[in-house]
Amino acid sequence: MRRSSMWGRAAAATVAVVAATAGSAVAPAPASAQPSYNSYVALGDSFVAGPGIPPQGSDPECGRSAVNYPSLVAEAIGVGDFVDASCGGAVSEDLRGTQVAAITRADIAPQYDALRPDTDLVTVGIGGNDIGLVQLAISCINFASPPQGRSCAKGDPDRPDSYDVAIDAFAPTYTTIVEEIQARSPHADILFVGYPTGIRDGGCFPEQQMWPQDATYLQSKIDRLNTVMAEQVVGAGARFVDLRTSTIGHDACATPEQRWMEGILPTSPGIPLHPNAAGHRNAAEQVVGALSAND
Repeated sequence: MRRSSMWGRAAAATVAVVAATAGSAVAPAPASAQPSYNSYVALGDSFVAGPGIPPQGSDPECGRSAVNYPSLVAEAIGVGDFVDASCGGAVSEDLRGTQVAAITRADIAPQYDALRPDTDLVTVGIGGNDIGLVQLAISCINFASPPQGRSCAKGDPDRPDSYDVAIDAFAPTYTTIVEEIQARSPHADILFVGYPTGIRDGGCFPEQQMWPQDATYLQSKIDRLNTVMAEQVVGAGARFVDLRTSTIGHDACATPEQRWMEGILPTSPGIPLHPNAAGHRNAAEQVVGALSAND
């Protein structure tokens, strides 16, 4: 299947900030707890790839950062064979089909192509683009105080919430992804990495231009997607790495030095409404911790 990347359009819809930042690798786990893997493949969307976070890799189409969490995990566990197949804008169909870059229209190989029979570690972060989380976040932006503008939160209690419907309909896809990975890499340890806390309950208007009810609504959809992801992948024999808990207090409303999720106007290199370098370091720590605990 062929589709255009929505990452490029979403990034162009907001303001990018160019600055310098210092990245630091995740400390390796103690030798006694060091997980042992020979071949690691990372799959997923822009929350995995880290677009805009320097240094960017040699493939600009997908926006993969050299300090995104898969790269930090690979370094921390000392795996020799590492392939980062993640790509900004990816939806679940891009795991098995060709993704088309938004700007250059270049073909991006299916992410599953990176999997081999001897791959023994796979991390996955996917689903946000399938149910339209970035588009929802953009629709929640209001630069004026109420009653000017329009709320993105569902207002009719007698009608089903379209995002809840989309998330519930997407849920079985997580099981399918686990099964597809198991078929290609039958000995792999498979970890799905959830989405981090985007914005706190009630938000912080006007610092982040989302009305209080809209910030709460947006985060509730992220939480629902995480819950569905966890239920489905664990039931299919994979594991789930929670980022929601560790990122509380480090959302887009946090002070810049405590912020792991960039807001509408980023204060560190990256793209709006996505994790920054500190957020990726935290994600790597959570993944390495999960691997070490199960080793």
